[in-house]
Amino acid sequence: MRNPFEYGGVVGADAFCNRSDELKFLTRAIENVQTVFMYSERRMGKSSLVKQVLSNLDKHLFVPAYVDLWSTDSAESFALSFARGLTEASTHTVEKMLLFAKERFPYLVPTAGLDDSGRPKISFTLSARDVSKPNLAQVLEAPQRLAERTQKTVVMVLDEFQQILEYENDLVERQLRSSIQHQRNVAYIFLGSRKHLIQKMVIDKTRPFYRSGPHFPLGPIGTEHWEPFIKARFERFGKLISQPQINWICQLSEGHPFYTQHLCHALWELAEPGHPMSEDLLRAALELLLKQEDYAYSVLWQSLGLNQRRMLQGLAWEGSGATEPFSSAFVHTYGLRTASNVQRAIESLLPKDVIDQEGGRYFILDRFFKLWIVNLMSGTMGHRTPLPDTLEPQ
Repeated sequence: MRNPFEYGGVVGADAFCNRSDELKFLTRAIENVQTVFMYSERRMGKSSLVKQVLSNLDKHLFVPAYVDLWSTDSAESFALSFARGLTEASTHTVEKMLLFAKERFPYLVPTAGLDDSGRPKISFTLSARDVSKPNLAQVLEAPQRLAERTQKTVVMVLDEFQQILEYENDLVERQLRSSIQHQRNVAYIFLGSRKHLIQKMVIDKTRPFYRSGPHFPLGPIGTEHWEPFIKARFERFGKLISQPQINWICQLSEGHPFYTQHLCHALWELAEPGHPMSEDLLRAALELLLKQEDYAYSVLWQSLGLNQRRMLQGLAWEGSGATEPFSSAFVHTYGLRTASNVQRAIESLLPKDVIDQEGGRYFILDRFFKLWIVNLMSGTMGHRTPLPDTLEPQ
């Protein structure tokens, strides 16, 4: 019996929960040949969502290409990744990939072969040390040329798009904006996991992509959507789970897909078919996860300064409500002494992707790390605990 809850990678159709509105939005944006910026926290399911959309497209009308920019650090590595993603989308044989590559990217050196599953793959190296502006322009014009040749709409998905802000200059950002505004048959979806950077790119008037397309934040999934999804997957194997228990899971994970699926995965492994789910079993699953992550969280905790730790303790203990870290009560309760210490802690934790901000509220990004901190604090803040104590309906 394979565990039906998937996490940690791109989730397939059977393990994909809801997102019906988002699927419709992206599909219509592609059909209308728009440029869309989608951003969220890491592991919120952006890649899974977009790949689900791409898999549903009519292959007679669309050519979907996926480019992961996470490992890129320069205009050169961007060009190599972009060329590889488009070439692999253009055809499905090694010979045709090589022909396409030589035709569209004459200054790149292609190497084609088969991956471990027997599917054609291609990689590129530079024929020169640097990518010139004309060469980069030629790479970026290739999607439109492919669209014209095939009489189809090309869909370019650039994942972890905020990486281009880490390059030594803004050549890619400027050239990309210049190229796509002339491409009538290419839809672009830019995905980002550092939303403040993506927001900066489309809201800042000085940036090339200022108001160049709708920006779409991807948030958590509501409990009302998780409930039938979770319930069906437990009951398929005779493992019974109640609505209050599902509410408890979603309250802990805050509806975040990665943490919800991860907790359900652990619980499914512990649950026995035909036996009712108990509160002890749910807590055992959570304790198991926190134990598995203990080493990584301990290393992270030890790397932080005193005020950073105190800030995180406050955010963890106060929960996901309207926490006001600059209030005198927060500063006093968690030993931060002054609001300036709070500000410095925030400014140091934000770029580390340990915390994030939403609508003036600060929160810890890793839901399990937050619970780990709460466990660490147990017994030092009295008997109150932000963890759900009961499985009664909320």
